[in-house]
Parts: sequence; structure tokens; C-alpha cells
Amino acid sequence: MKKTIALLLTGVALSANAQYKSRVWSPDNGDGTYTNPVINADYSDPDVCVGASGEDYYMTASSFQCTPGLPILHSKDLVNWEIVGYALKELYTGDKEKVEHFMKPRHGEGVWAPSIRYHNGEYYIYWGDPDYGVYMVKTKDPAGEWENPVCVIEGKGMIDTTPLWDEDGRCYLVNGWANSRGKFASVLCVRELNKEGTKAISNPVIVFDGNGTENRTCEGPKFYKRDGWYWIMCPAGGVPTGFQLAMRSKSPYGPYEHKIVLAQGKTNINGPHQGAWVHTKYGEDWFLHFQDKEAYGRVVHLNPVDWSTGWPIMGKKGEPVTTYKKPKSSSSVVVNPVESDEFNTPVLGKQWQWHANYHQFYGMPTAFGTMRIHTHKLSEHWKNLWEVPNLLLQKTPGDEFTVTAKVRFTSKADGQFGGIIMMGHNYQALVVKRVGKEFQLLILTCEDADRGKVQKEELVTTLKPTAEDKIDYKPGIHEDIYLQLKVRNEEAGQAGGGKPKVSFAWSQNGKKFNDCGSAYQMKEGKWIGAKFGFVAAETNPKVDKGWLEADWIRVTK
Repeated sequence: MKKTIALLLTGVALSANAQYKSRVWSPDNGDGTYTNPVINADYSDPDVCVGASGEDYYMTASSFQCTPGLPILHSKDLVNWEIVGYALKELYTGDKEKVEHFMKPRHGEGVWAPSIRYHNGEYYIYWGDPDYGVYMVKTKDPAGEWENPVCVIEGKGMIDTTPLWDEDGRCYLVNGWANSRGKFASVLCVRELNKEGTKAISNPVIVFDGNGTENRTCEGPKFYKRDGWYWIMCPAGGVPTGFQLAMRSKSPYGPYEHKIVLAQGKTNINGPHQGAWVHTKYGEDWFLHFQDKEAYGRVVHLNPVDWSTGWPIMGKKGEPVTTYKKPKSSSSVVVNPVESDEFNTPVLGKQWQWHANYHQFYGMPTAFGTMRIHTHKLSEHWKNLWEVPNLLLQKTPGDEFTVTAKVRFTSKADGQFGGIIMMGHNYQALVVKRVGKEFQLLILTCEDADRGKVQKEELVTTLKPTAEDKIDYKPGIHEDIYLQLKVRNEEAGQAGGGKPKVSFAWSQNGKKFNDCGSAYQMKEGKWIGAKFGFVAAETNPKVDKGWLEADWIRVTK
């Protein structure tokens, strides 16, 4: 274990200055070209704005119930991205009732399809929470603190919101609709907000209707103005199989003519749509969008945009590119979202999210160079881990990768367990569990966890307590164990992401690993890709908490 304050402070300095390059996926080819996806991770429904300097780009994405929410990523060239912060510490600061609501893992609720804009010296993010309404946060520094969220329009069903400030200062908002809440969808609406963008001052007007046409499931609109035309760019045709529309009008309220500007065509990049048009200071135009890769979630692609016809034709003649020349920029440093973590800093790494609003009982960094996750007390009639809020997880970083974690598990009572997990509608975990005076290494498996299916256990081996443990009044494992998770995919690169499988291994010395269990089909979660990380839980409501202590986690090929 890493225990010195000197090392702790060194870790802070290194983390602040080092550029992280992924060992799994980096899109920059080093020769002036890039290969899609530019972020091979689940940044669903991405949106991007150009910063105040014209040299910086900021991205945000859907975060649903995971916290902190609204990730903020930064780039100098639209290819190399890093996580610089979050706009939401929790859902929803300042509203006690909603904060409490999201203390439980409300899978698929929360933050849907945000938009980020720079206006009058401030950065704004708008999003629709399908159960509560349209929200906005703002800041002068996107990598710093954001103000508490403001409810702009209260009500159900409004999603995928984007503001547009016109030249005369008036502000308009476009949005889509969630059929699951309002029982209608596939229409886009525009209404006016006050100049501050904090409340609606007009009723909505339907400006586009995709019902009964190939443009069904039109949603995720982004609002722009170019050369006197109002532009709405949106996906249609379904999430995994759809395409990108562009529509234009001389009035924000339409009527809009429309055209398909990006579709899969003969490529293996399915459903290329929903994202951000970016016009750079160098006169170039680009479109960042997602591809639905099922278990991996929705990964981010970058395509050039050609306006020569008067329409934003994307990619290569309307089909997405795989490899292309990088955008012009004044600075380009190879950097990727962080994955591995040595836990050497007194703050949680930016790659991590909890599965619900954070409570300090969930866990916290230590002064010893570790991250401690306390055992969550499962409900009386629990069936699986779908209910656990303190899952500490991050996004998958590529099609194939290996995760190795050095951990200790300290138990205060029978039935407590902790380890590593790949979480989705299906999940599998490798955990150490206290059983009487011994500890069992178990594989936990559950199919259709969201439907209440019962978790299954498979014994790998029995771990004996050490001599020190035997004299402790509440025995615990105080020795290190190494847990490993591998993702392999024989169909990697196919449309939809193929069929990734998860397998596990373990070691007592970190050198020789023993495979255990059988490969398991990875599956996405509720509107998010599968995520991996740490789990710690228990079944006894009355005993003291145990804990999993993570020394480090390393992500490699």
C-alpha cells in the first residue's frame, strides 16, 4: 500500500500536469490523421461548443442517473479529448426532494441529451429531465464550478433541449419529446425563452413532424443560425439504425425543409447521428456524433462537413469516414480520457461516477493512497445488485481491454463482500465474501437484473484468514488480492459493436493469474453502456460496515 504523505502530494502534482494516453484506444495516428471513434467510450448524445478563445472546444454528454453528472471534456483539435470536470455534483442541488429521489439508482432517469453553448461570456448547458422538466446550468469557467441548476420549464416529457440566442438578443429553445412520459413523440417544438434563458415566455410550436414517415423517432435537435437561415439538425429513423437530418427555415418557427446529410451507406458505422456542428476559427466545419455500439454504449465520431451545396453534407459525400485528416489547430497534444487510477490523490479521479447521488457513507479517498468503498446494506428482499447506489464505475474504453485491480477486503460480519464488476442489464462480478470464519472468492452473475432476476453465485476458491485476522475481534482479510477483468470480442469492428464477452482471473501475487468461471455476454445498462469498477455490499442491516480498499486499478490491452 502507498502510505506516505510525500507520495500523496507527488501524486497530486503528477495528476495535475501529466497528459494521459490510453493503452487501449487513442484516435490520433501521429501523422496528421485520426481514426474514428475519437472517443471510444459511452459519451452518449454529445454536444460541443467553441470556447471564448476560439482555440478550445468543450463537450458534454448525457449522464442520466450517474453522478457527478454532465461530464465536461476539453480539446484543442476535436480529436484529442480529456475530462476536465462535471457541471453537476448531484441531481439536483438546491431541491431537497429531488436530491433525495436520486439517492437511489434511478436507472435511465435524470440528465438526457444536453446542449452546451457559449453566450455573452458564459457557458450554458441545457437538458431535459423527462420526469421533471427543462434545466439549465451556467459558468464562466467550464472546467471550474458551475452554478446550481435552474428549472427553466417544469413538466414531464420534454427532452433534448437546445437554446439559440438570435442577433437581436431573443432566445429560442427547441426540444423533442419522450413517448414514455407524454405518450407522443417524433415531433420537434420551438418556443421562446426570456433573454436570460431562464424561463419560457411563449407556448411551444410544432415545427417538424416525423410521424408516419422515414423520419420517425426524430429527436435530439440542435439549434443554429447560419447566413440568415435557422437550422435544426437532428437524428431520425431510430437509434441504432437511423441517420442525420438537417432542416432550414427563414423563421425559427418554420416551416422547415429538410434533407438527410449523413447515413451509414456502405460503411459499418451504424446509425451515425445526434451531435454537434462545429465551425472553427480556421474556417473548417465538423460534426461530432455518436454511434450506438450496444454493450459499449454510444461512442463519439468526428466527420468533416461540406457546405458547398448550401446544406451541411457530412463525412464523405454523406457517409461517415473511418480515417481522415485532423482539423486545423494551433496546438495538438495526444491525450485521452483517463482510465487507470493509482488513487494517489485526495480527490476521486474524474473518470469515476457513482450510480446515484453521492453520500459519504458510500466511500472516500484515503491518505494512504487508496480508495475505500464501504459495504452497502442491501434491502430486505433484495434479488440482485440493480439496487446498489454506491457502485463506483467508469465507461468501457474500447472493444477489447483488460482491467487489473489490487484490492483488500476488510469484513466486520458474515455475508459482506466486495470486488470488481461489469455492470449492465446483465452483470458479472468477481468478489471476496465473508462466510463464517473464512472468505470465499465468488463469481456473481445475473441476467436481466433490471427485471428482478435472482443473482447466482459460483465458488472459485476459499481464502483462509491470516494469523493476524484470527486474533482480531472482527476478522477481516488484511492481505492483498489481485482481481482481473477481461473483455474480448471476436466480432469487434462490426456495426453495433459485435458481441463482447467478459471473463475474470485472480492472483495472490499479481504475477500469476488464475482464470475462473466462463466468458459472459456483456450487455448495456438502461440508456448507458456497460460500466466497470468496484462493488461492495452486505445483507445484514445491523452490523458494522466492511469495506473494499482499492490500491490501484490499471487498464491495458
